[in-house]
Amino acid sequence: MKGHSNKWILASLSLSTLMASLGVSIANVALPTLTEVFSTSFQSVQWVVISYLLSITVMIVSIGRLGDIFGLRRMLMIGVIIYTLASLACGISPTLWGLILARAFQGLGAAILIALTLAFVREAVSDKKTGSAMGMLGTISAIGTALGPTLGGILIENFGWRTIFLIMTPLGVLNMFLIYRYLPITKTKTKFESKKIDWIGTVVLALTLTSYTLAMTIGKGSFDWLNVVLLLLAVFGIGTFMYSQANVKFPLIKLSLFKNRNLSASLIINSFVSTVMMATLVVGPFYLSMGLSLNETFVGMVMSVGPIVSALTGIPSGRIVDYFGSSKIVITGLLIMVLGAFALSILPNYYGVLGYIIALSILTPGYQLFQAANNTSVMMDANKDQRGLISGVLNLSRNLGLITGASVMGALFAFVVGSSDFEIAKAQDISKGMRITFIAAGILIIIAVIISLTTRKKKV
Repeated sequence: MKGHSNKWILASLSLSTLMASLGVSIANVALPTLTEVFSTSFQSVQWVVISYLLSITVMIVSIGRLGDIFGLRRMLMIGVIIYTLASLACGISPTLWGLILARAFQGLGAAILIALTLAFVREAVSDKKTGSAMGMLGTISAIGTALGPTLGGILIENFGWRTIFLIMTPLGVLNMFLIYRYLPITKTKTKFESKKIDWIGTVVLALTLTSYTLAMTIGKGSFDWLNVVLLLLAVFGIGTFMYSQANVKFPLIKLSLFKNRNLSASLIINSFVSTVMMATLVVGPFYLSMGLSLNETFVGMVMSVGPIVSALTGIPSGRIVDYFGSSKIVITGLLIMVLGAFALSILPNYYGVLGYIIALSILTPGYQLFQAANNTSVMMDANKDQRGLISGVLNLSRNLGLITGASVMGALFAFVVGSSDFEIAKAQDISKGMRITFIAAGILIIIAVIISLTTRKKKV
């Protein structure tokens, strides 16, 4: 493939990644405005964010499989079209529930973009540059996460909340052109028979993931009877899904995939790492505002350190993976994350905001190294006719880790603080909650290191 075309392919994949990450971060800043515009509760407008994330989590594996069957380029184009039209629908929606429905479709489009960009990297670049490409996509994702709140705030203040969704439409149109003009048509080697879609498995998996996601997100930080019922439904759904996949002729996911110890280990570790990173997003703001008494502006500035460091270290991380190999860098990244997690439990107690920033600046590069290496390792091992599926499963493990992290780490923090009402908690209790939460995070990453050391074979 010619270098010129290669650059434009990566430009399209980068734009796809940017659109998906902006879709998450840009909407959060609009929630207070939406409560006023639609005269409703915060619990109701939260579904503007939840519906987007729910669609991504529920659909990402099935989307990956469809990419393998119908071609990555075709499905990526469909994803951009869905995302663009849904963004337009969000921007013109007259009601809150219309906006929530449109956001669900926008999340469906984002699921396609997220699942298939990683898979398409293997079509766009050589083996020796796969790590660099993965690192670049990590950088773009971090830029989208960091840019979203600032861009959203500017747009809302000057042009109204609808513009944060309408701005996605020209980006989508541009990406359609790039895909049509530069992305190659991917030819899978999948036999005709295997192109039959396991609709039953798809529906069961979707319902299972929906139940689990809702169990972990609804409510006010505590498990009531509805959360328990949803969690039990998710457990039942897992059993039903595994039974169906073992007995159907053309399964959505071949269970034999998980006999690959390296793949299974990568997915588990990916979930653990995402759980820890989510703890910084959930616990961090409360510690900064109520433990260190920072105002909202300074909290936002300190929280932006993570995405900024991610953006700066993403591409170098990919190049390091290309040079040293993914196996060594997975371990290196995890060890740096262990240091960062324990630093978050110790340094802020002695050095305040500076200690928090230093610790976050240790944790984040470790995360970028791990992501670049782990993504490269998994996708390099994936068969060509399963790249979409494997990419979907990899992203699902990340999303489940984020969802679990928000719930479990948040619950641990609240338990140590001694109250779910942080407004009345003492600063020293908030600090103690921060310390214990990130000690637990460090232990979780140590477990990830052990899993990696005992399962991962040496490979480039």
